[in-house]
Amino acid sequence: MPIPTISDAPPGAVKAQLERLSSDLRASIPPRRLDENLLIATWNIRGFGDLTPKWESSDDDSPKRDLGSVLCLAEIVSRFDVVAIQEVKDNLKGLRDMMRVLGGDWGLIMTDTNEGGVGNSERMAFVFDTRRVKPSGLAGELVVPPEWRDTIGRDLTSGQFARTPYAVSFISHGQTFVLVTLHVLYGDEASERAGELRAIAEWMARWAKQEEDWGHNLIALGDFNIDRIDDPNFEAFTSTGLRPPMELEGLPRTIFDQAGENFYDQIAWFTTEGTVPVLSLRYTGNAGNFDFTPSLQGDLTLTSLSWRISDHYPLWAEFSVTGE
Repeated sequence: MPIPTISDAPPGAVKAQLERLSSDLRASIPPRRLDENLLIATWNIRGFGDLTPKWESSDDDSPKRDLGSVLCLAEIVSRFDVVAIQEVKDNLKGLRDMMRVLGGDWGLIMTDTNEGGVGNSERMAFVFDTRRVKPSGLAGELVVPPEWRDTIGRDLTSGQFARTPYAVSFISHGQTFVLVTLHVLYGDEASERAGELRAIAEWMARWAKQEEDWGHNLIALGDFNIDRIDDPNFEAFTSTGLRPPMELEGLPRTIFDQAGENFYDQIAWFTTEGTVPVLSLRYTGNAGNFDFTPSLQGDLTLTSLSWRISDHYPLWAEFSVTGE
C-alpha cells in the first residue's frame, strides 16, 4: 500500500472531523469580509516540525502529528489573514504540508532556527493570505544594543533574547502594519522572563516613535509566558504603554488551563496618547481565542491532542481597513 500524502483524498473519518471543525470555526471566528476587516492571529503550535505520514497516527507512532492533524491546522489558519506562528522547528515537513493545503495564494516568511539549548531549534514564522495582505518590504530580527542593557536589567539572558524576536511589515488597503512576534524563554523561575519582556517593551516604544512619520502600526504578538495579568512580568511587558485588548482578559491560553488563569499568549499595541504613537488601525473591539478541543479531541487525551494540534489556542484580533 502506498504511503499517503497530504495531496491525497482523506478518509471519511478525517473528513467528518474537518466538517465539525469548520462548523465550530464559523461559529467562533468573524468572517473575513473583503475591503472591510483584517484578522490578525498568533499561535504557538507545539513542536511544529516533523509528522507521521498517516492520516491517523497510532500510539506507537512518533511524532504524533499526522496528515489529518495538518489538515486541521490549515483549516484553522485559513480563517485569518496573517498568523504569527511560534515553535516552528528545524524540520519543516509539517509546515510545508500545511502550506500545500492552504494553496498558492498563501505566503510564508520565517527565520532560521535559534540554535543552542535555550533556542530549542525554534523558528518564528508568518503565514498570510496574499489576496488580503502583502509584505511591504521590512523583515528583520530584534537585537538589544549593548548600551540598553543597564536599563533593561541583567536578567536578560546573555544580554540578548533567547529566541530572537522577528518583525515583518505588511500592507492591506493602504494601511501598513509591523508585526513583532516572539517566544519568551520560560526558564526555571518566572522572574527570569522580566528582562526579555522589558526589552521588547522598550524596543517597541522606541520603534513606534521612529516610525510615526511613516504612519506604520506596530503590534506585538506571540507567546510571552506571562502568568497573570497583574504580575511583575505583565508590568514589565506593559511598562512603555503596550496593552492587550480587554476582550482577551480571562480567556484560556492553553488546553490545560480552562479557567483562564494564565496569560501566556498576547496581542498588544500602544493605546494611550502621550510620547508613544498609538495604533492608527481601528480595532473593532472583537478579539478572542479558538477552542478546538470540542471538535478535535474525540477519544484522545489532552496531552495526545497537544502533540497533534497544539497545547495553545490561537489568539486573534479584528481590525477595520475601511478607515471608519
